[in-house]
Amino acid sequence: MKQRKGIALCTALLCLVSTGLAHGASNGSQVKVKGLITGRDGENLTLKSSAGSVVVVVLTDDTKVGTPKGLLRIRHSEQSVTALIPGLRIEVEGTGTESRVVAKNIKFEKSDLQLAEVIQAGLTPTQQQAAANKADISTNKEDISTNKENITSNKEQGEANQAQIASNQQDIQETTKRFSELSQYDTRSKAVLFFATSSSTISDKDQEALTLLAQSAIGLAGYIIQVKGYADASGNAAMNQQLSMDRAQAVVAYLLQNCRIPLRHIVAPGAMGEADPAAPNEVANGRAENRRVEVKVLVNRGVAGASANPAALP
Repeated sequence: MKQRKGIALCTALLCLVSTGLAHGASNGSQVKVKGLITGRDGENLTLKSSAGSVVVVVLTDDTKVGTPKGLLRIRHSEQSVTALIPGLRIEVEGTGTESRVVAKNIKFEKSDLQLAEVIQAGLTPTQQQAAANKADISTNKEDISTNKENITSNKEQGEANQAQIASNQQDIQETTKRFSELSQYDTRSKAVLFFATSSSTISDKDQEALTLLAQSAIGLAGYIIQVKGYADASGNAAMNQQLSMDRAQAVVAYLLQNCRIPLRHIVAPGAMGEADPAAPNEVANGRAENRRVEVKVLVNRGVAGASANPAALP
C-alpha cells in the first residue's frame, strides 16, 4: 500500500514539473529589444530592431506603456497604447524569442513621439520649425520689443535650432521614407462625421454611423481604426487646432465606451486643424463640410504578411 502511494506521489510530482516546464517554454525567455515601429495591425507591432532584424511585438491588456521622467529617469509617466504609431522608436521588455515578443513594458522618449507624429501628419522639418517660430514670435513679441538682451539670446537660440535641424534632417527623411514604404493600408470602411460650429458633440445620426463602422471592424483580423479631426478656418488657428483634437478625441471615446473597441486597435487621434479642407472656407456650406472627423478602418497588408512570416520584411 505504501509503495503504491509512493508511486502515485512521484507521478504527481512529475506531472507538476512537466506542466511547469511546458508553461515556461510557452512563455519564452525574457527579451529586451530596441527599435523603430514600422507597422501595426491592431494587437501586433512590427519592429525593426537596432540590429536590423524584424521583430513582431504582441500587445496585451497588461502591456504598460510609458515615458521616462525625473532627473534620474527612473520613474515613468504612463501613456496610452494609441501612442504606438509607425515611425516611433521604442524599447520593449517582455517574453518570447528574437522574432516575437509578448510585451510587458514599452518605453519611448517624448521627443521621439513628437517626431513620429510629425512624420505621420506629413509635415517637413521646415514646416515644423516655421510653425514653432511663428508661435515663439507671437508669444515673445512684447519681450523682444522691450528687451534687447532677449533679442540677442533668441537669435543665438534660433541659429542653434537651425543647426540642429540641419544635422537631423537626413535621419528624419530616412524615417519618413521607411514609414511611407512600410505602412501600406487597405481601407475596409470609412465614415465622415460633421460638427456644429465650435462644437465637439457627436450627433445621433453620426453615432449610428460610428456604431455600424465599429461592427464592420470587429470581424476583421489585425484591424486598426484611424481618427482624424478637422476644423474650418473661422477664428483663431490655435483654437481650431485644439477643436480638431477635441472632436477626434470625442470620437475615440465613443468607440471605446459605446462600441467596445479595444484601445489597442485605435491609432493615436490626429488633430489636423484647418489643414486639407474638403471644401472652400469662403462659403457657409464649405465651412460646414470642413468641420469634420474622418474615421477609417484599416488593415496593414505588409504587417499581416509579416505576422505569418517575420523574415519576409526587408
